[in-house]
Amino acid sequence: MATDTNERSTTWHIALFLSVLVLCEGVGALAGYVTQGPVQTWYPTLNKPFFTPPDWLFAPAWITLYAMMAAAWYLVLRRGWSAPGVKGASTAFLVQLVLNGTWSFVFFGMQSIAGGLVVIIALLLAIRWTLKRFYPISPTAFWLLMPYLLWVMYATLLNGTLWMMN
Repeated sequence: MATDTNERSTTWHIALFLSVLVLCEGVGALAGYVTQGPVQTWYPTLNKPFFTPPDWLFAPAWITLYAMMAAAWYLVLRRGWSAPGVKGASTAFLVQLVLNGTWSFVFFGMQSIAGGLVVIIALLLAIRWTLKRFYPISPTAFWLLMPYLLWVMYATLLNGTLWMMN
């Protein structure tokens, strides 16, 4: 009987992690889809700062960051929905995930550098909110999100500089 319960628990955790991973990477895939056309037509026409990364870097960076985001959220969710702080932490996480996807639609889809800047600043605040909620539940989840925070800080600097230069 105990083995049956452990197998169900393991299956549930695997399903939970895969669901979270698919959701996070799915947001990335949608963002990538919206980005495809403008990154080849509109984006090359912009004046860019010297610290603009090469185009090939974005896809592997974001795939990795979305996987780390999924792992972080999984670590929070595995505590159980009724555990203290999990609902609030999940709300914060989902808000930042929506803002993350929204940025691509605004910046690339609408070709709005200023709009993208507004969204990415809101995203930074939402990531901070998420980090604050994650840390008491899982310090490991907190640290898994730090590369994401640093990348979005860099992206904010890039977005702001693009706005000033164009």
